[in-house]
Amino acid sequence: MIVAFSVAPSTDNSDGSVHDAVAAAVKVVRESGLPNSTSSMFTELEGEWDEVMDVVKRATEAVAAYGSRVSLVLKADIRPGYSGEITGKIERLEKAISEQE
Repeated sequence: MIVAFSVAPSTDNSDGSVHDAVAAAVKVVRESGLPNSTSSMFTELEGEWDEVMDVVKRATEAVAAYGSRVSLVLKADIRPGYSGEITGKIERLEKAISEQE
């Protein structure tokens, strides 16, 4: 399964910045050893249900240290029997784009 998630604390910062909290969450994800990718809006993580949800939970707990409230947005692509899709989907997309040129 692939999970795309975004987690952030409530903040009192005048600029609304949450980069330190997000860095703590991404560190948890990267240290998990699971395939992952982070963009400006989401972090994607690939693995089995229990291991992926454990990482999401620990990343959320890491963010909780930065505020009294945490927001978590999560989307999952559950496709039993498939792995390597965190990169495979992108490779197929890029191929399709190049074939349309």
